[in-house]
Amino acid sequence: MAKKVGILFGMEDTFPWAFIDKVNAMGGDKVVAEPVKIDKVQQGIDYGYDVIIDRISQEVPFYRAYLKNAALMGTAVINNPFWWSADEKFFNNCLSVKLGIPVPKTVLLPSNHRPDDTTAKSFRNLEDPLDWEYIFNYIGFPAYMKPHSGGGWKSVYRVDNADDLFEKHKETGQLVMMLQEEIVFDDYYRVYCLGQKYVHIMPYEPRNEFHDRYNTSPKTTGDEQIKLMKTIHDYTIKLNQALGYDFNTVEFAVRNGIPYAIDFCNPAPDADVHSVGQVNFDWIVEHASKFAIEKALSHTTNQHNSSWGTFVRSAVSPSKPKSEEVNLKTAVQAKKAMVKKPIATKAKSTDSKTRTTVKKAATKTATVKAKATPAKKVSAKPKTGPTKKVVPGKKSVSKAVSGTKNSPKKTK
Repeated sequence: MAKKVGILFGMEDTFPWAFIDKVNAMGGDKVVAEPVKIDKVQQGIDYGYDVIIDRISQEVPFYRAYLKNAALMGTAVINNPFWWSADEKFFNNCLSVKLGIPVPKTVLLPSNHRPDDTTAKSFRNLEDPLDWEYIFNYIGFPAYMKPHSGGGWKSVYRVDNADDLFEKHKETGQLVMMLQEEIVFDDYYRVYCLGQKYVHIMPYEPRNEFHDRYNTSPKTTGDEQIKLMKTIHDYTIKLNQALGYDFNTVEFAVRNGIPYAIDFCNPAPDADVHSVGQVNFDWIVEHASKFAIEKALSHTTNQHNSSWGTFVRSAVSPSKPKSEEVNLKTAVQAKKAMVKKPIATKAKSTDSKTRTTVKKAATKTATVKAKATPAKKVSAKPKTGPTKKVVPGKKSVSKAVSGTKNSPKKTK
């Protein structure tokens, strides 16, 4: 029976149908593709898809719940709906810092309006006012304010100064925002990444109109361009492996030759031929189909087949400390020391009774030797260095900033 690939999508038209046609052309009689068909969703039921490409569940909670059930039953959902539900842009920036990948300076801002069903007492841990002086000195102006979780260039603001920030922050309601350093870039790229291995780097101009953003060319040339492309490729793979995304785009703003990861949480990225252009469209259709077929053919029943990132996997199965490895190695050596080979005898005996007597004697001798030379114990006591004393810095709030009449509504 052929493996079955489904695609779950909404208003987009060019990519889904091209993807289905391509998979059916490439899959032969081994893999077939179709739009996902849902007429009921019962708990714990496998509805027969080996792979599902998700293009719409971020907008439809019903679909997200359906996909979690499918993933639980063994469908390889691209992208993993459990991680996608937990992920957000501010966390991705934090992870990027830990991975050593450059990102703009960023701070998290509480929502301007309190969430429903909360009161001032719900926010007693939040200092009022915030340390705006530190924040503004750290980020600088102009800066960008955007939702800490979201996409599609929704609710993104460019702010020129403190008053401008406070005024625009009022418009954000209950959205939790982040304030981010502006990267004045020399070059810019958007990168498709599929299966955490297939990478397609596209020159991109975010300042153009939406339909015209891919209509640009690289500004970096020569050896610098070769080096830059290698760095962008490696950063893209590293980010997607850590996050576990099999279908994503990463954006890089290049300043003074350094690519800064600007946006890398796009698990349902634009793939419409009218915006990405024919060349990029052909690449994404070809490689999305190729990867879906690979995923379908490697599908294993009765197990979780969706991808998890290294961040989650290492948290679940952390590597063993060195001391444990040393103790394990010592134990194995001790066990080997107690199982010596029997003493060999040159004389060949055809008498079974004689052979039995020799064997018993050899075994007894080996046991005595093993007991006489017990294995040495190895102590892997970790070395500890001096404890460094940390002195917290003083918080300083600018009276001019915190007291401005255009300050945002205080979050209690």
